[in-house]
Amino acid sequence: MSSRWVLKQQGDNEVIQQLMKVLGVDETIANLLAQRQITSFQEAKEFFRPDHHQLHDPFLMKDMEEAVQRVLSAIENSEKVLIYGDYDVDGTTSVALVYSYLKKYFKKRIEFYIPDRYDEGYGISYKGIDHAADNNFQLVIALDCGIKAVDKINYANEKGVDFIICDHHRPGDVLPDAVAVLDPKRADCNYPFKELSGCGVGFKLISALAQRQHIPFKNLLPYLDFVAISIAADIVPITGENRFMAYYGLKLINTRPRSGIESVLRYAQVLRREIHTDKTDLAFSRELTISDLVFLIGPRINAAGRIESACDSVRLLLTDRMSHSDKLAHTINELNTERRNLDNQITEEALAMIEEDHERKYAKSTVLYNANWHKGVIGIVASRLTDYYYRPTIILTRSNGLITGSARSIKHFDVYDAIDHCSDLLEHFGGHKYAAGLSMRPENLEQFRERFNNYVEQNINEDIMHPEIEIDADLKFEHITPKFMRILKQFAPFGPGNMSPIFRTRKVIDTGKARIVKKNHLKLELIQMDSRSDPMPGIAFQQGHHFEQIKDGKMVDVAYHLEENEWMGQVNLQINVKDIKAYDPNKEEIGKYDHYTQ
Repeated sequence: MSSRWVLKQQGDNEVIQQLMKVLGVDETIANLLAQRQITSFQEAKEFFRPDHHQLHDPFLMKDMEEAVQRVLSAIENSEKVLIYGDYDVDGTTSVALVYSYLKKYFKKRIEFYIPDRYDEGYGISYKGIDHAADNNFQLVIALDCGIKAVDKINYANEKGVDFIICDHHRPGDVLPDAVAVLDPKRADCNYPFKELSGCGVGFKLISALAQRQHIPFKNLLPYLDFVAISIAADIVPITGENRFMAYYGLKLINTRPRSGIESVLRYAQVLRREIHTDKTDLAFSRELTISDLVFLIGPRINAAGRIESACDSVRLLLTDRMSHSDKLAHTINELNTERRNLDNQITEEALAMIEEDHERKYAKSTVLYNANWHKGVIGIVASRLTDYYYRPTIILTRSNGLITGSARSIKHFDVYDAIDHCSDLLEHFGGHKYAAGLSMRPENLEQFRERFNNYVEQNINEDIMHPEIEIDADLKFEHITPKFMRILKQFAPFGPGNMSPIFRTRKVIDTGKARIVKKNHLKLELIQMDSRSDPMPGIAFQQGHHFEQIKDGKMVDVAYHLEENEWMGQVNLQINVKDIKAYDPNKEEIGKYDHYTQ
């Protein structure tokens, strides 16, 4: 599907000129800062050098005082506490974080619990509550789940089990009657930053506990690797507090990874080398990024819960013995391979179902059901189909007598609202604007499908049903210098809310060295007409279809990220090409390509 190139709103010219002056940067860098609402030297300093003083007081969160007092009471009275979390990456990192912080206070009186995806389903379960009551756990801290568990918390109260809920999903109309409900998305919560991950909410809880216990904040920094992984995997904005936590957490992973993470990365084939100084140390062959957490660490942590039990993922994150972590990482890596085979198979089956049905193929949304599809991978399949057809997608299967599934959406369309419109047909649903989970009775499937599809048909704007490439700025190759790249790298960590900039360079041709590599990738060496720059190497993944156009020497425009490529110990700049379009002189001026759809 052809992508539309859309120019981002350029920064205020007065602000750009001021930033150029006080920071000593060029116009492009100043514009990138202004686009991120950075308007002064102080704001730029805070952006480039995130600091824990930028974090908000955790007690600004509604119910935080009640949560802290209940935990301190449990410590004082030698109660048993159960750390309960969802089976995905955000849930398992949350459990590992809070468990590892509290273990020194509760010793053998603390355990963790991850519900079984197939036997119990998402979130707080009756089975989990019964486990707590039967084993004399007086307090349960639920992480990354629970905000809609009204009936289950009532059941827990009847059983004499107290709950503290730490969640970040959208609440329903009624909140659970727990001891404390920590969720920045509560309507009555004035916490300034609303986009924490579930693990981020857990970190605010231990931050508040540390304040009351007079523990220095620096003692909490070692837990930020958990938060960084959750931020990456849950795709929350890397802005505000999340920027500091992702920045510092990534630094930890790159310099002092805990044994479980190190083992995972070894199985992910991120090469390491020994450095011999005063002592033998280990370092990565390249600096790990948020993308590495998303694509290398996240899927492996997730794999255990998708195929078997997520408890192994928590054990992996908690262990400090390399022999144990290597064994767990090996098992999880094999499960990840099985997961990958399953989601490839189901994706092929789902694509065939759509292609063989004219109405489905040209609809504005997708709702597919197969009772035999593996519940653990339907979320991945929903994401793949959303990318392929670029429309809201729900993939459903059968589990424990119910039809259950995952929804994914496209930019600018709120799939949570679409599902909420059908909520009277559902047993449960929850999630975010772009991703949600749901379950229903089998007899409601066809009515749900019809109502959901009709809602999308009536509420989606045709203009958003084309994938977009947002271009930050035009850039000449001659302006790409080592200094420019050094500053650009300091914009990281990149992610939602602070994406790696995409530049457009116009009027380029290949030097004649273009070639196809690994079946469908395009290796390039480009020069820009009327530019004094040296040839610029580039790679365009899955874009072999542009080869004939490039080979014929036609002038093109390219949209790309800038990156460093390491090969044989040498680090060089290259462009990672996202798209290529024929050069059009009518689009010469910046700002004239908001609908650049060729």
